[in-house]
Amino acid sequence: MPGPQAKGRRLVQDLDAQCRAVLTQLRQEGRYREFTPLARQDRDFPYCRVTRGGEEGRAVLWSSNDYLGMGASDVLAQAAIEAIEQHGVGAGGTRNISGTTPYHVALERELASLHGKEAALIFTSGYVANAGALSTLLTSFGGNWHVFSDAKNHASMIEGMRHAKGAKRSIFRHNDPAHLAELLAAAPADERKLVAFESVYSMDGDFAPIEAIVDVARRHGAVTYLDEVHAVGMYGPTGAGVAERDGQAQRIDIIQGTLAKAFGAHGGYIAASAAVVDFIRSTCPDFIFTTAIAPPVAAAALASIRYLRGPGGVALRERHQASAARVKAALAEAGLPVIPTPTHIVPVHIGDAARCREVSRRLWEEHGIYATPINYPTVPRGEERLRLTPGPLHDENLVKALVLALDQVLNGKGEARVAMIEEGVSA
Repeated sequence: MPGPQAKGRRLVQDLDAQCRAVLTQLRQEGRYREFTPLARQDRDFPYCRVTRGGEEGRAVLWSSNDYLGMGASDVLAQAAIEAIEQHGVGAGGTRNISGTTPYHVALERELASLHGKEAALIFTSGYVANAGALSTLLTSFGGNWHVFSDAKNHASMIEGMRHAKGAKRSIFRHNDPAHLAELLAAAPADERKLVAFESVYSMDGDFAPIEAIVDVARRHGAVTYLDEVHAVGMYGPTGAGVAERDGQAQRIDIIQGTLAKAFGAHGGYIAASAAVVDFIRSTCPDFIFTTAIAPPVAAAALASIRYLRGPGGVALRERHQASAARVKAALAEAGLPVIPTPTHIVPVHIGDAARCREVSRRLWEEHGIYATPINYPTVPRGEERLRLTPGPLHDENLVKALVLALDQVLNGKGEARVAMIEEGVSA
């Protein structure tokens, strides 16, 4: 009979075989995720150096969550350098064990001020902020929680709800306050209720009807939890998000955001009343048992928020919105399958996973354009797409080159690379 060691080896071999089988299936379906190393060009954004298939080349970055290019700015670089000189690179511990620096304290105060809340709390990422805050809240105070979640909420929010043992979950149709009202009305009166939704949905690029959803939630005594990840820095007079733009920030109980997109740094956060923030700070394992974000990252995020709250931020947001509008109009005029959106996110419908990856590959290899393919499970099957994110630094020549390249790859029209060179755009 085989001994314990032989059985153990067989189990490992079985595990490897099962993993390889799943990976083979993912490749066959065109859903295998390959990471593309790229180096953004400091002071030359949105250009980057991309390495694919052992080849390196210069490309125009059209798929980045650094929406305003702040991650490549001197504002953040200088703040990070000064923090490194004063505090070193790493935080050195959790927030409770030597990991809290003056930068962390100042950043949380700035975030609270940005959203008009009493307090804020930094997490290691936006994903962790959602998963940790929601799971902690929905398992608190003896349970009896019922969460009402938009059908297109992000995976991080869903993760937090799933980990909330004992909490009920009802899904309301995407951006449908009337359906939400029906579900809330049907729920027992003694349940603790929480409505979770986003302000900007990152794949479809649509806004939530925040005021209408909050009206419904308040009528039924529900806590409101709003994910502003794709909106902070981007919308509102001071860049606090869509809730600020719509005059609804003070009516939202808990606002969640990120430091890693428009702010150009790293990390996530929540902003709420002092009691709620202190409760999560004191009880949330996702916050308590992990190393704090690095001091230079906190310093860079703080500098970014302060800059974007001022005149420089207003100008960047205006340029950004103009750029997004220009791209959407140009794609539509060329008859390309752009999905209409009211936000800065520009999806181009492809409809097949393998073709989506092929289009992305050809844009890079033939035209020097980096555009990320989005496949299932991020979007439903049949809705595969390229997700373009125009920024304030994508000028008119780059937009023309993008349209020509997409037309050539999708429809076989013209020679986009030649056209790009003629327009004076280096690929």
